[in-house]
Amino acid sequence: MRSHEASADDLVLLRRAFAVARTAHGEGNHPFGCVLTAADGSTLMEQGNQFMPHRDMTGHAERVAMTRASIMLPPERLRACTLYISAEPCAMCAGAIYWAGVGRVVFGLSERRLKAITGDHLENPTLDLPCRAVFAAGQRPTEVIGPLLEDEAAALHDGVWR
Repeated sequence: MRSHEASADDLVLLRRAFAVARTAHGEGNHPFGCVLTAADGSTLMEQGNQFMPHRDMTGHAERVAMTRASIMLPPERLRACTLYISAEPCAMCAGAIYWAGVGRVVFGLSERRLKAITGDHLENPTLDLPCRAVFAAGQRPTEVIGPLLEDEAAALHDGVWR
């Protein structure tokens, strides 16, 4: 049984998601990233935001990762996985996580704080809807831990949404 508290390993892997977000931003995308790990903590995949080059408004890192993961991995394996995300998953991404069947989510920046940072930016009209509310509407549990390291996560967005 997994703990409902963040471990030292969780913080390391969350910071890895921050590094993926920095890489995505360096490649011309929005600064969001995620890391999917197996039950033993091994990394299964990393995914940065994919807004560019097509200006795909649904190219959020975790939505893209969940599409890839649900094609590659059986549901029973995904149930035991953890998705580390630089920012709280939006309603679309929480839905993708739910449908893929990932059992645990650890995130940095809260959706509410992200909305305060992005404002009404046309490329990120952030929803103020906690992922816990989306998961609670489902028929299977999804453990959520976060926000964590929120100031570090917020720093990824310095100067981006002006």
